[in-house]
Amino acid sequence: MVDCTMGGGGHTRLLAEQVGPEGLVIALDRDPAAVAAAEERLRGLPIKTVVSNYSDVPEILEQLGITAVNGILMDLGLSSDQLADRERGFSFESEGPLDLRFNPEQGKPAWKLIERLGADDLADMIYAFGEERMSRRIAREIVARRHHTPIRTSRQLAEIVRGCVPRARHAGAIDSATRTFQALRIAVNDELKWLDVALERLPKFLVVGGRLAAISFHSLEDRRVKEAFRDTDILNAITRKPLRANDEEIRRNGRSRSARLRVAERIVPDKISKY
Repeated sequence: MVDCTMGGGGHTRLLAEQVGPEGLVIALDRDPAAVAAAEERLRGLPIKTVVSNYSDVPEILEQLGITAVNGILMDLGLSSDQLADRERGFSFESEGPLDLRFNPEQGKPAWKLIERLGADDLADMIYAFGEERMSRRIAREIVARRHHTPIRTSRQLAEIVRGCVPRARHAGAIDSATRTFQALRIAVNDELKWLDVALERLPKFLVVGGRLAAISFHSLEDRRVKEAFRDTDILNAITRKPLRANDEEIRRNGRSRSARLRVAERIVPDKISKY
């Protein structure tokens, strides 16, 4: 099995318990800190950990001498450890640097992005990757504020956005800053580009009957997963509609409210049956 997004290792542990001592779970994450922490938690289980982008799964399997796998899981959300790390900027209340990179050794932090982009480009990015209707107002305010005070922390940015976006009052409403932070995180990590690459490459390494499962947390991801499962002759969608968390799971884990699970099975091309 392959766990493309190990995070805190919760899914990795469950997969390892399923495959047993004769099996193997290859667990990847772009975040070196996540891999190091999970290795300690998962010691003794049949797991091979790798610091890498999930788009590189084919190369990793080749290095390990594996030609095909029985299952692949992609959990596209942030891990609890990343949200709790106040030095990475994923938490809106963090006084640490507004970084948002999964791998701090690659690319540039988010604060540099909002420092150099003009108002129009910044608004386009927030709208395209965050689907934020107030993107123009937010971008103008960011540009106005940075002339006087550099925007370096997540708390600074969150306060600016909250001042531009009316706060929803209904139960379960997300924080007003959520969509802007999502947009910056996607841009900094090239998330949608690498997701497209992975969805094109990974199904080819499943055995016939093997399954690819993807958990997405916003429509930009879910749309890509849905289309990838539909627009290929080697996958058959098992889930006609995405599976959602029930009320009990949401009570136990509030973050599951926005999770959408889709599953597809590897088939031979002439046996496809699409919804």
